[in-house]
Amino acid sequence: MSVKVETLEKNMAKLTIEVPAAEVEKAMQGVYLRTKNRFNIPGFRKGKAPRKMIEQMYGKGIFLEDAVNDLLPESYENAAKESGLEIVSQPELGFDQVDPDKDLIYTATVAVKPEVTLGQYKGIEVPKNTVIVTEDDIMDEIRKEQEKNGVMTTVEDRAVQDKDETTIDFEGFVDGVAFEGGKGTDYKLVIGSGAFIPGFEEQLIGAEIGKETEVNVTFPEDYQAEELKGKAAVFKVTVKGIKVKELPEIDDEFASEVSEFDTLEAYKADVEKNIRERKEKEAKTEKENAVVDKAIENASMEIPDAMVDSQAKTMVNDFAQRMQQQGLTMEMYMQYTGQTESSMLEQMKPQALKRIQTRLVLEAVAAVENIEAAEEDLEKEIENMAAMYQMEADKLKDLMGEEEKNSMKKDIAVQKAVDFLVAQAAEV
Repeated sequence: MSVKVETLEKNMAKLTIEVPAAEVEKAMQGVYLRTKNRFNIPGFRKGKAPRKMIEQMYGKGIFLEDAVNDLLPESYENAAKESGLEIVSQPELGFDQVDPDKDLIYTATVAVKPEVTLGQYKGIEVPKNTVIVTEDDIMDEIRKEQEKNGVMTTVEDRAVQDKDETTIDFEGFVDGVAFEGGKGTDYKLVIGSGAFIPGFEEQLIGAEIGKETEVNVTFPEDYQAEELKGKAAVFKVTVKGIKVKELPEIDDEFASEVSEFDTLEAYKADVEKNIRERKEKEAKTEKENAVVDKAIENASMEIPDAMVDSQAKTMVNDFAQRMQQQGLTMEMYMQYTGQTESSMLEQMKPQALKRIQTRLVLEAVAAVENIEAAEEDLEKEIENMAAMYQMEADKLKDLMGEEEKNSMKKDIAVQKAVDFLVAQAAEV
């Protein structure tokens, strides 16, 4: 096998790969042996016909297409290694010569990892972010817990009020005619939730149980049902029941029930600590993002479109796997959202580009500053992964190949580069 490399514009390259005719012939023989049972040749038992007889009947190239498909993965992988290029996209293949008696000649157009010219990356100025936890922050968190521990109770002696959970029957009419989808029975509606079109819920305040109430609304111009956009409608609504959430008092007893602490004061101190830790983590991430974004802005690089396309496809595939873990296929997701694979890929491209730029700049910083992952860094990362998967670290390490370990080391070096940029940044 031989490979020729042609450098193209914008960090693209074309590999011309030649596979000797002898290898093509060997692959065709392999396809024949694998598929000969599919052919019925007069005078021969099924699967016993000689290859030449099959080729005479169906053409000499009958086994060629499958043979080429068999040859492509390994020949391309070997050519990519031989080229010495750092390829960062899937190849776009073209075929110059496909003949059962000749060398197979094909091309693979690929994106090559771009070079990065770093601008200023030390001493980048970022806004100073002081973490403050207020009494309101603490009480907001505690009220969320209070809301979770509320108990729904039935109300029978008053009309509907804001925040009530109502059970209603309703039917909607446009120009006196009931419309499709406008009817519901025993529907649970929380007043003020915004679940219904604007104006509907507010008009139920003051409605009495068992009495029909007339609600007049106008459908928004951007309403999903075309026939209802901008139309005035009348809903006949009957409130069948009212429930209200009774919240527990925020006191020592409440604190002891929702936490490990016996007093409200101790509980509040713990809530404050957790909020502070969260805000500090958010502030750290915000600072990291600001520094890295500025380093990217100051750098120059030419990203090939094929590299962005390849990254976007990876991101869509990762998204599909996450959906599958939740029991949802991509087909179902696209049906629900009205998206297509191509629209999702297009939507992912800006984020894909940002990921590529971030990685390239951080790798360049790591290279210039001689930032590497030490063996103890790798050991610590493996221990963290093992804890996450509830495995022994040594067993996980044994399962990992050298390529996986090297990839992990690169990721660690990149994170170290982030830490370096942050340490060098100037807060203003």
